[in-house]
Amino acid sequence: MNRIYRRIQNSLAIKVIFSTVILSLAVIGITGSALNSQLAAGIKEVNLNSALIEARSTIFTAEYRFLLAQGEKDSEVQKVVDDVISSATTLTANENAREVVFLRSPGNTRENNYEIASNLLDPSSIPSSLSEQVRKEPDLVYQYTNMNYLTGTQVRGLAIGQKVQIPNAGQYEMFIIFSLANQEKTLDLISRLLFLTGFVLLLLIALITWLVVRQVVKPVREAALIATEFTAGDFRKRLKVESRDEISRLGLAFNEMAESIEKQIARLENLSRVQQRFVSDVSHELRTPLTTLRMASEVIHSSKDSFDPIVSRSAELLVAQLDRFERLLEDLLEVSRFDAEVAVLEAVDFDMVQLVQRCADDLGLVAKERKTQIYVKTVEPVIMVKADIRRVERILRNLLSNAIDHAEEQQIDVQIVSSEHDVAVGVRDYGVGLDENALTRVFDRFWRADPSRARIRGGTGLGLSIALEDARLHNGELEAWGRPARGAHFVVTLPRNTWESIEQRLIPLQPEDYKA
Repeated sequence: MNRIYRRIQNSLAIKVIFSTVILSLAVIGITGSALNSQLAAGIKEVNLNSALIEARSTIFTAEYRFLLAQGEKDSEVQKVVDDVISSATTLTANENAREVVFLRSPGNTRENNYEIASNLLDPSSIPSSLSEQVRKEPDLVYQYTNMNYLTGTQVRGLAIGQKVQIPNAGQYEMFIIFSLANQEKTLDLISRLLFLTGFVLLLLIALITWLVVRQVVKPVREAALIATEFTAGDFRKRLKVESRDEISRLGLAFNEMAESIEKQIARLENLSRVQQRFVSDVSHELRTPLTTLRMASEVIHSSKDSFDPIVSRSAELLVAQLDRFERLLEDLLEVSRFDAEVAVLEAVDFDMVQLVQRCADDLGLVAKERKTQIYVKTVEPVIMVKADIRRVERILRNLLSNAIDHAEEQQIDVQIVSSEHDVAVGVRDYGVGLDENALTRVFDRFWRADPSRARIRGGTGLGLSIALEDARLHNGELEAWGRPARGAHFVVTLPRNTWESIEQRLIPLQPEDYKA
């Protein structure tokens, strides 16, 4: 059932056909029911009027013959009664049966008894309520009943009665009962035909809907397929346009859009390749003069004590700026590897707790200079992980360096949590924090929340971007939270084994100490 439901949900054609069939079924059901009711009522009314006319004629003839038999002997009266029954009834009890029943009225104490029912019809087939009406009403009265024969046969019927006077016998009730078997068969036939007609009409509606929807859905399905191939990188596909209707105009617009997208993507890919090649080439080309400058600066720096104080300070600045320049080149080379999709993992087994502690210790002097301190908290003393230790260490150093830069002389808390499949490290500072709007850009390349401060502290704007790429290269994730003047929280979650995926977020991104 769920499979059918999912298939209906995933197919526009099935949805339209299903909805149309359901609505058509409701309309056909209501219309067919109303038509069946009208036809049944019409047939019953026609049969009732015909039966009343025939009964009135039969009873009038019987009254006339009883009137002519006044003063005759009982045998002659009995003969008249038999003739009336014979002429008014059919020979057999079947669907065309018409029976006659004579019942003595209450209070009639005459000795002669002419109570009789034709063709072994049970006199109890006449409802007592109908007898009471006959005695009260001067004209014909009728009621639907069941014709029960002594042979066990039962047929639906219409009983029509009136009072009559039989010579030498007093007042009797004469009933003519018409079989409704043919009427019931006719109504059943009409119902079956209406049901069959409705079923065929429903199939035709479904077929017509399918044909119409197919003409509309087929181009849409082809467009979706081509769009999927576009996503996969195949930009050569186009929709076939064979007519001039609205769908064809949609196809032409889609093809024009596809062609425009193909050109734009080709242009952007070419531009991206040029940029990547430029960054890579420039980074490599700058390494040679940088090496020469490095060697020269070290020679100058080693002799700075013999220089004038101004020249000595310049030597120190030269070494510091060359260090910064070298870090920038390394970051640019790493970014070019990510863009070219040639970055690879060199997985080894290592202790995550030991690595975090080592990074914290290495940056402890820098933290002390900024009047802050790093605290590492972990439940497990050893957490073994199989990953690229160089990249993981770079992630941790970037997060810790970022926290130190923005801690504003507040402490930095590092939390390590692990499970059977994942490990997470959270770095929480209580400094300037981040605006909520800045969270969407914090991992963008060369983006800085405060460019002036970043320049003073020597940031390149690539650290967090590279950290995110390193995390995702491990099938992990790096997330950020922050509020102005309330600090920031960065959480990196990695699988404990290379090439696996993370199963859960072990550290809540919003810190527990923060209350909105």
